[in-house]
Amino acid sequence: MSLVSGSISFWLYVAVFAGTTVACAVALRRAIHIEDRETRIGFVGLLVGSGGWAGLLTGFLLASDSAIAYALYSLSLVVGLTTIGAWLYFCSAYTGRSFHTSPMYRRLAVGLYLGIVAIKLTNPIHGLYFTTAVTTLPFTHMTIQHGLVHWIITGVSYVFAGIGFFMIYELFLEADYDTRPLAALVGVTALPVVFDIAGFASPLFIDINYEPIGVAIFAIGTVYAVSDRFFVAQLTKDVDEPVIYLDREDRIREYNGRAESLFPELVDSINEPLEDALPAVYAACRSERSILSKSVDGETRYYLVSDTAFSLGQSKIGQLVVLSDVTESERYRRELERHNDQLEGFAGALRHELLNSLQVIEGWVSVAGNALDSGDVPQAQTALGTVSTAAGRMEHTVEDLETVARYGQSADLTQPVDVAEIARSTFERVTADVSLSIDGTATVSANPPRVEDLFEYVFEFAPYNNASSVDLAIDDNEILITYDGDSIGENNPESYFDYDAAVPTAEAGMILPNVRTLART
Repeated sequence: MSLVSGSISFWLYVAVFAGTTVACAVALRRAIHIEDRETRIGFVGLLVGSGGWAGLLTGFLLASDSAIAYALYSLSLVVGLTTIGAWLYFCSAYTGRSFHTSPMYRRLAVGLYLGIVAIKLTNPIHGLYFTTAVTTLPFTHMTIQHGLVHWIITGVSYVFAGIGFFMIYELFLEADYDTRPLAALVGVTALPVVFDIAGFASPLFIDINYEPIGVAIFAIGTVYAVSDRFFVAQLTKDVDEPVIYLDREDRIREYNGRAESLFPELVDSINEPLEDALPAVYAACRSERSILSKSVDGETRYYLVSDTAFSLGQSKIGQLVVLSDVTESERYRRELERHNDQLEGFAGALRHELLNSLQVIEGWVSVAGNALDSGDVPQAQTALGTVSTAAGRMEHTVEDLETVARYGQSADLTQPVDVAEIARSTFERVTADVSLSIDGTATVSANPPRVEDLFEYVFEFAPYNNASSVDLAIDDNEILITYDGDSIGENNPESYFDYDAAVPTAEAGMILPNVRTLART
């Protein structure tokens, strides 16, 4: 009697299993390009085993002779069992474990496989694995009635499959990725179990192994539907930094939890260009130094933004953007850079001030000598007075540089400081004949002696600018200082704070640079 039926349900079964075979073959073309060799071996083995299993079951359904059908089904059991080994090999390699390379586990796996295969191939003798009969429901076919040994081996196989899924789930957690897509894929993969039970309990479904369909769903879903998340998780499982995955068009496809914590706006930015969603990150990727500054919990932190392209075969499929926290090293670099600039300024200022003062002293000493030679004592006294003033200015310059050098590096000991209060107390000690007006206040974390020195220089500058009043406008973001004195020009005002600028006079040349140095530290 021919086992081939003309019913719609029969051809639906054939189509499903044949389609599974074709789908595995299609997915295989993509799987052979997985970069990691061990992962690729496991995944290819999973697809080959699943596709071969489904193909043999397709042949079983189409067989017109009971003996051929029996042989094809027995062979499908042998091939299908290889998917468990391939699955565990893949999971071990994918998650970075070494089970698949351990000689002990390999020998154990081969021994277990051969033992189970022996049971399956000797089924015609003992009949413990399955028995057969021809039935007409739901269409004419050779039905498989699985025995107790089959269900035991199936149960153990599902336990091994669960162990593999747990390894992958653990990796997703370590990589700080959303596990819900993986859970959804596992749920769809497990659907064939429902059909296994239905085939055993109801005549409306044939009792056949539906597992290759589930394995194929997982494999195809992995390399197509969730390949971004799946392989990015493998690459970043040991990365503790925020990670953003972009496709080949620089659109955001995935990110880990650390990236979401740093950039909450990522939640609504899937499939958006990185340039639009996170312009600062995009700019850092394209800049030469690739340093991004970001306010985190009230402090500025610095991140090194690096992007790495990865591919499947010869095709680039995306790139990873990793943000490494380099706050401490960047702060040190900036501090060192600022300190070096400051030392250069010190050197220029010292050279300028000392040369100027020495020239003045040399000139007036000569005048005093000539005056004494000619008996003009008053002129000699005046000249020597000028020499004394120049020497005093040299001493004052050295003291200023000593103060700024002492405060040249950023303060380690800080405390909350009321800016308005410390400005008033400092003003009371300054002898400058000016008035003070303060609008607003703010409390900042600073080193009090440095803030006092800063305001002392601010008030000291007023007479050199012919100012009669100093106005301070204070808020949480800035301190605006206004003098009512002479304008010192608007051409490149930033240069007025350089140590060799001498603004507005040589006598006041150190004051504004000292203000900036103290403000920065």
